[in-house]
Amino acid sequence: MNILWLQSAGCGGCTMSLLCAESPGVMDLLDGAGLRILWHPSLSVETGAPVRRLLEAVEAGEQPLDILCVEGSILRGPNGTGRYHMLSGTGRSMLDWVRALAPRAAHVVAVGTCATYGGVTSAGENPADAVGVQYDGAHPGGALPAGFTSRAGLPVINVAGCPTHPDWVTETLLLIAAGEMRAEALDGFARPRFYADHLVHHACPRNEFYEYKASATELSQIGCMMEHLGCVGTQAVGDCNIRTWNGEGSCTRAGYPCINCTAPEFEEPGHGFAETPKFAGIPVGLPSDMPKAWFMALASLSKAATPRRIGVNATADRITVPPTLRKPRP
Repeated sequence: MNILWLQSAGCGGCTMSLLCAESPGVMDLLDGAGLRILWHPSLSVETGAPVRRLLEAVEAGEQPLDILCVEGSILRGPNGTGRYHMLSGTGRSMLDWVRALAPRAAHVVAVGTCATYGGVTSAGENPADAVGVQYDGAHPGGALPAGFTSRAGLPVINVAGCPTHPDWVTETLLLIAAGEMRAEALDGFARPRFYADHLVHHACPRNEFYEYKASATELSQIGCMMEHLGCVGTQAVGDCNIRTWNGEGSCTRAGYPCINCTAPEFEEPGHGFAETPKFAGIPVGLPSDMPKAWFMALASLSKAATPRRIGVNATADRITVPPTLRKPRP
């Protein structure tokens, strides 16, 4: 199977993340699965006329295309022409190329939250009219219509994340290569369920503090960041703390709150990323599937039962009070 990768309006961070795939590296992994990159603007040596001929051959149906990957948002401005972003040397907009090539692909994969839902490049007043490949924020219909399906009968596969975890991309490509990517493998926003059925909260190293609602008040502290510092890991999809990044890391492991970067419109939460909006002292964003009354009752009980060790450590930048040593029972 082959892959054509287009980079649209974005920072290129998802390609940089992809190159961090380890054991094996991304090139060895793709090669081992029989996946060949026809062209990638940052990784391929071809440029100029050879690339134009390749794109034209795909558009004409002369070059079969198995997987079209798009990284970065698609700019529809000005006035729906897409001419804010021209594919250099072709005289045509990226919007035009995506619309021409997507129907030729067996599968279309949007890589990163800019490509999936518009992401950071669509924030603010969005004068460039940046959208995702098949979504405009949380609403179906972006560069491609809401009803678009690839030759395989699937919508655009949205590998959301800012940036994406390298394994999310490679595992998606491997599932496609194995013929295992089906409609039921995608969630309601067309994200692959192998990572979207998890919450960032799962395996977070701060879970003990969360259980007792022992909260950090500053970013340097090791307590739970939900109550005061804007962490939405209990609502955000992703296996970041199970799979981890670069073998060991994640946002919350590094001491920064989860900002739900796998979700549509995460880029404009209406408040600072490290701030928790509250109503009557209660965080507005509650854990997924938890009624407000239950959360309030459990939070009150948890705070009342917080061991001194957890309460003190929550507002420290390292372990201050160690666990109590207990002698074995005879």
